[in-house]
Amino acid sequence: MLFCHSQPESFHQPSASYIREALAPFLKHEEARLMAESGDGRHGEGGGGPFQYVLCAPTSPAVKQTDETLTYLNQGQSYEIRLLNRKLAAFSEISSKYVKSIVRVVFHDRRLQYMEHQQLEGWRWSRPGDRILDIDIPLSVGVLEPRSHPLHLNTIEFLWDPAKNATVFIQVNCISTEFTPKKHGGEKGVPFRVQVDTFTTNEQEEYMEHVQSASCQIKVFKPKGADRKLKTDREKIFKRELQDQEKYQLSHETTVLKECSLWPDTLNLPSNNSNGSIALSPAYHSPPTSCSFTEGSCSPDQPAELLVAGCADLLLTTSSQQDTQQWLLTHRFSSFAKIFSSFSGADLLRMSRDDLIQICGPADGIRLFNSMKGRSVQPRLTIYVSQQQSRSPVSLKALGGEVYHALYLEELTLLDLTDKLSQLFKISSQRIVHIYRQTPAGIHVLVTDEMVHNLTEETSFIVCTIRDENTDGFHVVLK
Repeated sequence: MLFCHSQPESFHQPSASYIREALAPFLKHEEARLMAESGDGRHGEGGGGPFQYVLCAPTSPAVKQTDETLTYLNQGQSYEIRLLNRKLAAFSEISSKYVKSIVRVVFHDRRLQYMEHQQLEGWRWSRPGDRILDIDIPLSVGVLEPRSHPLHLNTIEFLWDPAKNATVFIQVNCISTEFTPKKHGGEKGVPFRVQVDTFTTNEQEEYMEHVQSASCQIKVFKPKGADRKLKTDREKIFKRELQDQEKYQLSHETTVLKECSLWPDTLNLPSNNSNGSIALSPAYHSPPTSCSFTEGSCSPDQPAELLVAGCADLLLTTSSQQDTQQWLLTHRFSSFAKIFSSFSGADLLRMSRDDLIQICGPADGIRLFNSMKGRSVQPRLTIYVSQQQSRSPVSLKALGGEVYHALYLEELTLLDLTDKLSQLFKISSQRIVHIYRQTPAGIHVLVTDEMVHNLTEETSFIVCTIRDENTDGFHVVLK
């Protein structure tokens, strides 16, 4: 689920260099401290992989010793994840200069993992144009080629040099209570996981070889809610008897991600899979089902791949506001999702090319217009034509009549009719000088937009061409 807006290829900018130089002594000191703590088993075991991932946010003290650490985050606030190479000797086994890390926010509860695609689609429609996970570019150091995708709202990916420690700042824009049936407050919100999967290149220079994965448990609150919750937890534990306090974990200023298994379908992200299918949760193994349409709308309960491949490709006049938002996101128009948030499919299809250019600018306006035109499913007029010059009396007699071609007009204009005829004759539309309609009396009437608008559905014509005397073009006569 990767960025809708364009990203720079590298962060080696003056501002980033300044931040890197300023943080270098601090990172070096912190790395040494974290390695020592990891060796002593503090913060939880970081695993045996070559890398260590540290989320710079304090852990909660209200977690029992036998349970996994829990970290509170504020919605939309930038949090640092340090990417550390703690085993330089192991780096010799990695052939590529850079490694790729994929950071994602996923559900912690198995029940919600089964429903992940429905939950994320529901969140997408309730927050059009927003992302669950973002990267704070100005603060990140040593990170190259960050990428995202409009359909993968909870995932980002980037490259970094394992010979040099890197730091990436992330922002989580959803809160835990958005995925609970009833909003009871932050304490009742569902927990998430922040997971980092790292890959190196294979023989084909593709980042497909899994190196290591690690994750931690988090809860996300509204701004400043995490600070209040952490303070409440500390006060609650402080009031307990000393004997009871020993049953709970100490609060640490940073959270070390624990090694875990690779997130399923990680390699199916668009950068590695040209079909751009959505990565599903680890527990989702439903068999393929058909994608049905009910009154022109797409159900959010359908599997994610089918939703993208089927419903999201079609913009109909009967498409609802939610379907239209889905279509915009699927076709990389997420930056205009808020502008068209109240538009149905019919509203958007009524807009002219000039209207879209004025709203979206020349480049995106033309692209949006062409996408809508190319996706038109129901033609506004269908006519049948037979090419006079291609007729053969013997073959036609054997067939028992004329052979006709269907022309489907998306617009009731002379221009669209000219385009369709030029495609039929396999010539440029500029070579068709005029189109005439021959009346029963043999009169040739010049075809205009008004005449096209008044053509009857499924009218049939015999088409003949006359070469223009002054140019290399043709006159087309509809008989």
